[in-house]
Amino acid sequence: MPVWMGVDLGNARVGISLSDPELSVATPLCNVKVWSDSFEALDEVVDLVHDHGVAHVVVGYPLNMDGSEGKAAKKARRWSAQLGTRLAQDHIEIELSDERLTTVSAHRQLLQAGRGSRNHRQVVDQQSAVLILQSALDHAAHHDLEGDA
Repeated sequence: MPVWMGVDLGNARVGISLSDPELSVATPLCNVKVWSDSFEALDEVVDLVHDHGVAHVVVGYPLNMDGSEGKAAKKARRWSAQLGTRLAQDHIEIELSDERLTTVSAHRQLLQAGRGSRNHRQVVDQQSAVLILQSALDHAAHHDLEGDA
């Protein structure tokens, strides 16, 4: 059964999460190391999509707090478009999802789980990817329920 993937773009790491086959729970998968440019991660993300049978990719879209598109959001849109081009023959849907404050929430969750703030750097991108994907899964499930009513 196909799964969904969550992606949190960063300048040092790109966090990756996957859903379960029932599309109800997001879990961390890995970080893809990049050296200042998330576009370096495209090859590895394409491989992960194929390796895990991903049918839908949700990419974090870091809008400004007022909802406008800043530099990081434009980069996420371009990155998503390139990923979509690379996966076009696979008919994999690429979605941008508003990710305002996900990194803040990820840090808070890690602290609540007992992880010291020094240890956050290696996992915060994965946790942000989990939050991005879980939000999309919850939204899709809510719309499915509304459609059934």
